[in-house]
Amino acid sequence: MSKDTQTNQYIDNQDDNSNNTDIVQEFYLERYKYILQEIRALNENIHKYLSLFQTLATAISTAGVALFVGRQQLNLTADITRTALQGLLGLLVILAAFVIFSIIAGIFSWLDYRADEVELLNKVVGVGFRKLPKKTNFWRWQETYVILFILIVVVAIIIYVQSKIIPLIK
Repeated sequence: MSKDTQTNQYIDNQDDNSNNTDIVQEFYLERYKYILQEIRALNENIHKYLSLFQTLATAISTAGVALFVGRQQLNLTADITRTALQGLLGLLVILAAFVIFSIIAGIFSWLDYRADEVELLNKVVGVGFRKLPKKTNFWRWQETYVILFILIVVVAIIIYVQSKIIPLIK
């Protein structure tokens, strides 16, 4: 094998290694962009869930008020009115459970994506560049307060309707 042939093969191998490195780096970059996009989408979902809860809770409350106020014009008995109000409370609880479970599922997905992000950054940038979130810092997460808000609102509505509204229906 001539010296020129060996030199050309060496240069070809270097080009292949360089291309492979570029492809790997590009893959890491696209993977990182995807992870950040998913994290952003999960962060935005909390606002969608809160809007859904507010809209449907308002509709359920309005239906309850309309039922209570219009029961005589609708010729509803006291038992039917009480049962309907308790059904609306049940619907509110189901709505709250759905929203809370959706938020909790989002939290677990967010934690998984953050773990993927940290693992990728450890490979590309270096170990310790970004740390995993501490689960003990849950009190700093907005999801915690949205869940607390939903629970407080639902419990307050249930207590108020059961103790103040239902006894008025005779």
